[in-house]
Amino acid sequence: MSNITTAPTPVAGGRAGAKRELPEHFKAYKHIWVFVEQERGQVHPVSWELMGAGRKLADKLKVDLAAVVIGPEGEATRNAALESFCYGADLSYLVTENVLSEYRNESYTKALTDLVNTYKPEILLLGATTLGRDLAGSVATTLLTGLTADCTELDVDADGSLAATRPTFGGSLLCTIYTLNYRPQMATVRPRVMPMPERIARDAARIIVHPLRLPEEDIVTKVLSFVPDRDSAKSNLAYADVVVAGGLGLGSPESFQLVRQLADVLGAEYGCSRPLVQKGWVTSDRQIGQTGKTIRPKLYIAAGISGAIQHRVGVEGADLIVAINTDKNAPIFDFAHIGIVNDAMHLLPALTAAFRARLSPHSRDRIAS
Repeated sequence: MSNITTAPTPVAGGRAGAKRELPEHFKAYKHIWVFVEQERGQVHPVSWELMGAGRKLADKLKVDLAAVVIGPEGEATRNAALESFCYGADLSYLVTENVLSEYRNESYTKALTDLVNTYKPEILLLGATTLGRDLAGSVATTLLTGLTADCTELDVDADGSLAATRPTFGGSLLCTIYTLNYRPQMATVRPRVMPMPERIARDAARIIVHPLRLPEEDIVTKVLSFVPDRDSAKSNLAYADVVVAGGLGLGSPESFQLVRQLADVLGAEYGCSRPLVQKGWVTSDRQIGQTGKTIRPKLYIAAGISGAIQHRVGVEGADLIVAINTDKNAPIFDFAHIGIVNDAMHLLPALTAAFRARLSPHSRDRIAS
C-alpha cells in the first residue's frame, strides 16, 4: 500500500489571509487618541502635528479625535487640554495629579493604560520623542498590543485598520505594518514628519477628568533634581526654516566648512547625511534622515548628497529642495524641486559670495519668507 501525504490547502497570501475576526472584547474599541506630550508647561509641537494627522484618520473612520493630556495639577496642564481643541480635538481626556509633575515611566504608563482600559480607543498615536518612545513601548507591552515606531505615513484601509508606514532594512525600503487583531493600534511619529495643522480658535468641547489612584510611595523611581541639557540649543534642525546640508560628495571633513559658511550667511542651520556622522566628520545631532532629524524647512540645500531613501524620508516635507551633485543620476534629483549638476566644491563658495553680497544682516532672518 502506497503512503500518500496530502499537502495542506494553501492559505491566501498577504494581509487578507492573516486577518481574523476581531475578538469580541475588542469590538468596543473606537476613536482616535493623540497623546499630548508636555514637560514643564511646554507642549511639544509634535503633539499638534499628530492632531492634524489624527483628524484626517478620524474623519475617514467617522469617529471622534481625542487628546490625552497627562501632567501635574495646575493651569499649564489644563491649558494644554484647552489648546487641543484649537487643533481639531473633539474631546480631551485629562489626568492631573502632582505625582505626574515629572515624567516617570511608571506613573505615566499607569495613567495612560488606565485611560485606555477605561475608554477603549481604537488607535493611539504618540510622538517619537525621547519621552514618547519610552512611554509608547511601555504602554504597548503592558496592554499586550502592537506598536509601529518612527512612522512616516499614517492611513486607514478599507476595513478600518491602521496602515502605519515606516522605513526598514536601514532605510532602504518602506513597509506598511498592520496590527490586525489587537487593540489599540499604536504608532509613534517623529517630529516634523507630519505638517503642522492650522490653529483655529475654538471653545472647549468635552473634557473628561480621569482620576489616577497612584500614591507617591508606590512609585519606585524618584526624581532628585532636574539638570537642563546644556546642548539643548546646540542645533535646531527640526524646526529651522532654512537648512544647508552636505554629504560624501564634499570629499573631506575640511570641505564641510563650505556648508557651514553658506548656512552662516543665510542665517540657517546646517546638517549632514548619515555617512558623515559615521566617518566622524560631523556630530550626530546634525544628522538628517530617518535615523537622524526629520526636517520641514522652507528651503533645503543639499550639497553632495546622493539622496538614498533613508535621507529622503527625512527631508521630503521641505517646501523647496535644491540639490547639488555631480552625478546626474543621483536619486536626490528624483524628489528635488531644483537640481544642479555641478561640483559643490565650486558652487558652494559662489553661492556664499552671491548671498553675502545681496543680503544685509537684517534680511537674513527673512530669507525663508
